[in-house]
Amino acid sequence: MLMRFNRRAPPSDGTRAPGADPASGRAAHWDVLRDLLPYVWPAGRPDLRLRVILAFVSLVLAKVITVLVPIAYKAAVDWLTGGEASAGALTLVPIALILAYGAGRVLMVAFNQLRDVLFTKVGQNAVRALTTRAFRHLHRLSLRFHLERRTGALSRVLERGIHAVELIIRMGVLNSIPTSLELILVAGLLASYFGLDFVAIVLVTVVVYIWFTFQASEWRLHIRRELNESDNEANAKAVDSLLNYETVKYFGNEELEARRFDASMARYEQAAIKTYTSLGILNAGQALILAIGLTACMLLAARGVVSGRFTVGDFVMINALLIQFYMPLNFMGMVYREIKQGLVDLEALFALMGAAPEIVDAPDAKPLEVREGHVRFEHVSFAYDRDRIILSDVTFEVPPGHMVAIVGPSGAGKSTISRLLFRFYDVTEGRIVIDGQDIRTVTQASLRAAIGVVPQDTVLFNDTIYYNILYGRPDASREEVIEAARLAQIDSFIQGLPQGYETQVGERGLKLSGGEKQRVAIARTILKGPPILMLDEATSALDSHTEQEIQAALDRIARERTTLVIAHRLSTIVHADNIVVLDQGRVVEQGTHGALIAEGGLYARMWARQREAEEARQRLASVLEQAPRDIPPALGTPPARQTEEPPGT
Repeated sequence: MLMRFNRRAPPSDGTRAPGADPASGRAAHWDVLRDLLPYVWPAGRPDLRLRVILAFVSLVLAKVITVLVPIAYKAAVDWLTGGEASAGALTLVPIALILAYGAGRVLMVAFNQLRDVLFTKVGQNAVRALTTRAFRHLHRLSLRFHLERRTGALSRVLERGIHAVELIIRMGVLNSIPTSLELILVAGLLASYFGLDFVAIVLVTVVVYIWFTFQASEWRLHIRRELNESDNEANAKAVDSLLNYETVKYFGNEELEARRFDASMARYEQAAIKTYTSLGILNAGQALILAIGLTACMLLAARGVVSGRFTVGDFVMINALLIQFYMPLNFMGMVYREIKQGLVDLEALFALMGAAPEIVDAPDAKPLEVREGHVRFEHVSFAYDRDRIILSDVTFEVPPGHMVAIVGPSGAGKSTISRLLFRFYDVTEGRIVIDGQDIRTVTQASLRAAIGVVPQDTVLFNDTIYYNILYGRPDASREEVIEAARLAQIDSFIQGLPQGYETQVGERGLKLSGGEKQRVAIARTILKGPPILMLDEATSALDSHTEQEIQAALDRIARERTTLVIAHRLSTIVHADNIVVLDQGRVVEQGTHGALIAEGGLYARMWARQREAEEARQRLASVLEQAPRDIPPALGTPPARQTEEPPGT
């Protein structure tokens, strides 16, 4: 059963939108509780449903025994204080009553523990189902969402949401229902033994207690939201700073980062103080209400003992019964408070799950059928928003088995081409077709399976080199992984590492150089073996010597594939079958390298500038190689500071 969520777009970090109507929030809370029910009573899982039934049987038995224990206690007290007690040893009757009292307390705990053991699998299965669904949904969300997210805040939303799901299911089911059952049993026992006046006092106490707990918990909700928001902010800044550790060090801004983090923690500190202060007020109020109710019943019972209406055992029984009842009731107040706070935490998680993906498969979408790998961009226009047009009326094609390069100045829209081909965004106008199929009419999974990419900025998983290459095709054999690494010219480097393919690459692959990461990305794409290849500045992180080696490998790989290259170094695409030149989002030139040079247009000017820059670098390198090793102080490091004045000064 699918859960119902508010489809209004949430803030990017998943926090609750300010100014939301509390009444609508309460309605949403009831919706959440109702939608959690299918996960507690899961369809198609008779084993889990049996566990739920047995858990409820256990809790009913536990509560019945809990209510009966004070009766055995009363009978023992009456016997010991009455005329039946002998001056010698205990007789069989009081011993049996005391043993029954002890056995009752043991059984009460045993059935409660059995209930918890039986229900644990149900609760954990529900947590797993919900959180996996949230994780899948986050991966379905579009690139725009993930570009705008704050990683630290998002991780906190997920963490608190997972905790809240478990808390609500466990506390709501295993404590709310048993306490309600116990209230009914206690009321019946009081009416049977002592009269309706005691029942009235207990019911008034419970009503006032519930009303106070509800009002105080509602008052504390905005405090909890403030605590969550400050926690999100502090965690987001901490994660962002640690992810950019090198940048912090480059600029020596450790103290600046510490001050920013401390400012966030100061806000969290104030919110935490408010939270625990309000919690103290809530707990004190609850204790006062219960104490007044208990005292009133005890006074009424004491008057009955004096008048002869009740025995001392009755007085003790009322005290034991009410204390036993008020303990779970007091716990029930904590349960309600925690559930309300859990619902606040779930608001952010459900807001994330309620965010609709920007890119979705069409209802009649079919798998892409790649017969030749013919790619066409037909009058494509695209804008991230209305005021920022990136591409305008772009038309070109990549024939099967050919290589087409996209070049142009920075900001011309080159990388947007790759994002549109992968359908991270949909075109604003025009269409993109592969073998005559509009990519908006095929499934995203089949489209992306047919395209391999070597991105400009390679980010690796914090795992082994082997895992990162295997990611291209998880069912590949080890021999295929090693062959892909060999074709990417990285196998010899890996074999030379102490741990070989099991070497950990670190966070985002930072233990590897830029060139090494790029080769791993190339190996990963080789292993995937797609019919269409996208190279997005694939050699931008490599030195000239390594670039030539990798370029040769890429040429061999691309020879039998339809290849689209987004290039910055024009020297890498001189052999392309066609070069598309973009400028300010428009195609201004197309043709082979020789033809474009002959035209003398934008491409020729870019080529001339890059050649001049390369020649300048070569001249500088030659000068540095010929320079003497003993560089005079004026050109090298400053001379050592003299501690004494030379003679004659």
